[in-house]
Amino acid sequence: MSGRTNARACPERTCVGCRERAAKNDLLRIVLVGEQCVPDQRGTLPGRGAYVHPALVCLDLAVRRRAFSRAFKAQGPFDSAELREAVEALGATTAS
Repeated sequence: MSGRTNARACPERTCVGCRERAAKNDLLRIVLVGEQCVPDQRGTLPGRGAYVHPALVCLDLAVRRRAFSRAFKAQGPFDSAELREAVEALGATTAS
């Protein structure tokens, strides 16, 4: 026996807000377009990505800690208005 299983391993990422590890599918990928943080729900936009839980609590923590500057390795602050709207919309759809 080799110790391997037939089940595929689910990749994990760390939320830049709460710093908890979670399955990549449970987190929202964020990329930097110009000076703006943009949600990448399909995961296909080019560039370095940061992951956050689709919850306002984690988003607020990430903004307050300046986590996006570190994750993108770029000088901030970044505009996160579009990101906040996307997280609020995702929260409304999951609550329904």
